[in-house]
Amino acid sequence: MDIVEKVQEALYDVIDPELGINIVDLGLVYGVGADDEGNITITMTLTTPGCPMHDSIAAGVEHRVSQVEGVQDIHVDLVWEPAWNPSKMSDRAKEMLWG
Repeated sequence: MDIVEKVQEALYDVIDPELGINIVDLGLVYGVGADDEGNITITMTLTTPGCPMHDSIAAGVEHRVSQVEGVQDIHVDLVWEPAWNPSKMSDRAKEMLWG
């Protein structure tokens, strides 16, 4: 498993505190990149631009990814395009929210 795969796997441990579902299954993570030195860029969004949990989620991402072996630096690139909508959620997340 390469460092990008390890980071992607680690992101399943970051939970949206309002919804109680991880940010990957919510469809908030748009991409993960790494350079040869272990500098990680995570492109992601939030459910709404005014999300009150912005700082908490970003801190959770940085904390969890910093624990992945080989990671040197982490940059969270928060984007608003494409906008998040419920269709981006995994089937598992939809089941958890709506049964």
